Amino acid sequence: MKMLPKDLSEMKGKKPITMLTAYTCPVAREIEKAGVPVILVGDTVGMVEMGFDSTRDVTIEHMEYHIGAVRRGAPDTHIIGDLPYLTDKDPNTALVSAKRLLAAGADSIKLEGPKLDVIAHLVANDIAVVGHTGLTPQTAKSFKKVGGTSSEAQRIMDEAKDIEHAGAFMIVFEHIPYSLANTMTSSLAVPSIGIGAGPDCDGQVLVINDALGLGDYWPPFSKQYAHASQTIFDVAKAFTSEVESMEFPNNIIKLTGTDKR
Repeated sequence: MKMLPKDLSEMKGKKPITMLTAYTCPVAREIEKAGVPVILVGDTVGMVEMGFDSTRDVTIEHMEYHIGAVRRGAPDTHIIGDLPYLTDKDPNTALVSAKRLLAAGADSIKLEGPKLDVIAHLVANDIAVVGHTGLTPQTAKSFKKVGGTSSEAQRIMDEAKDIEHAGAFMIVFEHIPYSLANTMTSSLAVPSIGIGAGPDCDGQVLVINDALGLGDYWPPFSKQYAHASQTIFDVAKAFTSEVESMEFPNNIIKLTGTDKR
């Protein structure tokens, strides 16, 4: 059964929340079958699937496409849709953008940074919002850990509290010191979801490509549970060899008896 924002909120302090990203129907289908309660269709799709150098190149149309694909694969999973760069630049623009992602299949909306007026406006219009603080890739100049100085840590803590007070039901902490994430998690009434933020958050999210080992670079805080890139390479090499030797499709014909010559 699909989890609602209130169900996820009530998990704080009781059971860790598992979240994975997904961008395609077959991947979403397997994630749902595995019992993962939340799928994030993140704007990371631009970098891990589309080959962009930055998430800033992702458009609202891209997000609608991928959210629709994920929804078809995971009809009973809570799906969070990411608002791409500049589609939440002001409350009215954000509301139009959020409604488009909800129409595509999202259950809630995530946006980066302390856009308090935007969050409040979306919540006032009955849209569930997930906040995001720490490293915010849409505006960051690098992907280095943030919050290492006392002033930076205080800024991030203040942002998290403000995001909560604006109405977000959950907040993502990205690439911040573990001790800072622990302090923030303890001080917030809403669940925290960590990505490179240590074990003391209320839940954890991984980019599915990182978990699959699909790509040629993975963040240091990620874990590769498989090595899909190597599998794809092995399959492509084997197929090429069989085509060039004419083993394929003759081996299929012999196996299935479907020679129609």
